[in-house]
Amino acid sequence: MSEEKTNQQWGGRFNEPTDAFVARFTASVQFDQRMYKQDIQGSVAHAKMLTKVGVLTEAECADILQGLSEIETDIDNGNFEWSIELEDVHMNIEAALTKKIGITGKKLHTGRSRNDQVATDIRLYVRDEIDNVLAEISRLQQGIVGLARQEADTVMPGFTHLQTAQPVTFGHHLMAWFEMLSRDYERFVDCRKRVNILPLGAAALAGTTYPIDRHMTTELLGFTAPTENSLDSVSDRDFAIEFCAASSVLMMHMTRYSEELVMWASAQFNFINLPDRFCTGSSIMPQKKNPDVPELVRGKSGRVYGHLMSLLTLMKSQPLAYNKDNQEDKEPLFDAIDTVKGCLRAFADMVPAIEAKRDNMREAALRGFSTATDLADYVVRKGIPFRDAHEIVGKAVAYGIQQNKDLGEMTLEELQQFSGQISEDVFDVLTLDGSVSARDHIGGTAPNQVRQACDRAEQMLSQRSK
Repeated sequence: MSEEKTNQQWGGRFNEPTDAFVARFTASVQFDQRMYKQDIQGSVAHAKMLTKVGVLTEAECADILQGLSEIETDIDNGNFEWSIELEDVHMNIEAALTKKIGITGKKLHTGRSRNDQVATDIRLYVRDEIDNVLAEISRLQQGIVGLARQEADTVMPGFTHLQTAQPVTFGHHLMAWFEMLSRDYERFVDCRKRVNILPLGAAALAGTTYPIDRHMTTELLGFTAPTENSLDSVSDRDFAIEFCAASSVLMMHMTRYSEELVMWASAQFNFINLPDRFCTGSSIMPQKKNPDVPELVRGKSGRVYGHLMSLLTLMKSQPLAYNKDNQEDKEPLFDAIDTVKGCLRAFADMVPAIEAKRDNMREAALRGFSTATDLADYVVRKGIPFRDAHEIVGKAVAYGIQQNKDLGEMTLEELQQFSGQISEDVFDVLTLDGSVSARDHIGGTAPNQVRQACDRAEQMLSQRSK
């Protein structure tokens, strides 16, 4: 069999060409070509290191760097022809380099394998994308803080079990979203630490006999340190799993925001108006304004959860070191990245444009006896034990249900039938504004506390950007 019928990168051992279907089935270039910049970045560092240790000459290194630069420009401009026969992004670029600069291009692969090369590329790619995700989280948080400050005095009902519980402010509720995102941000920052370890130099699985300098490539590529074990280096995909785990928690949070937005925008709640540009209509019902963006974000969480499970299953029971199974890491990882970034972008664009229907929120907070806890606290301050106060207020609520009156609508005489300790000053605590303002401590609902929380949040966001 002629040499031309085998893959030039690895075909010397084979006696027949790869079946055409198998070539397509095993190829990954259709999806891993998105890592071309990282692949070239890794190759540039590898070439410089090989030159330092004497494997390449300065002239050979210059040719390689020039060739890689030209290839990157060709890909950027859409002038690069990707080949299924060359399997993946790495071999496509190496083949193009060899075609461009000749035999020197074949020397670039000295001292490395596709195993440590792909592990390096993925880490570089995920590191870049974590930075993009962090930027979008910060942008969404900035929008949340702006809206929260604007609505710091806007009273709305707070819920537990989706039943009216106590009055809060819309700004306070929004800052709860901010806190959830802050934890998400920290998770991605922490994940990035474990991504940022360099596997290049592990070669296929056992290292290389060439006198490579892994600390040099680590520094050139901006990694924290080289990996410590060559077997683990090429087979580790924990960082991809961890990224999807952090993404899943983030998406879970975003489904909670989405659910609230969908409810609040409904005619039954009518708390907010979503901007038209983030909604669609119905093909049959002219009155409809559908909250498609939050609904889609809510639905897209399932794909990210699925990708996490896919990667966990992929790595389950896999022996050391590299196995072809690991090629299946990229599509779930890439889609998780794309999905998370898309959802964050949609919310970061949408949230600052949300309009609060303040009168409707306030009117809703007046229903459902939302100041019952305030009345119980008031009675306690009059010297009655809390458990007794709880029973007193419970009876007052039962009376209010029977009379169709909220606590604040009752007369002093009506309230005093439940406790003689109640006096005229009770009405100071039965107002919505009095209720939220009374919780004047860090983390509380008082409008000035919301504004202070916004101040702290903006300071934190400012420090992040430095």
